[in-house]
Amino acid sequence: MPNPAKTTGPNSPARPNIAFEEALTKLEGVVESMESGDLPLESLIAKYEEGMALAKACQQKLAEAELKIQQLEKAAGGELKLKPFPLETAED
Repeated sequence: MPNPAKTTGPNSPARPNIAFEEALTKLEGVVESMESGDLPLESLIAKYEEGMALAKACQQKLAEAELKIQQLEKAAGGELKLKPFPLETAED
């Protein structure tokens, strides 16, 4: 019997052409459904797998955006200059 929550294939949430915002919205929905406490174990596992695939897609999109920002930053003279994107660190 095929698993309807399988996260591979053309309609999977981790497909490379999914928009960041769409993946994030779906991930938020997965988290909400998992936190409801109303799902049986098998459904929770399927939701977890779906959530991990969506999180991976979001991470990939963010990494791509970071690379584009690094590559497109201009120096004062107008020439393009590769400059690392500063990562914010959480300070408690």
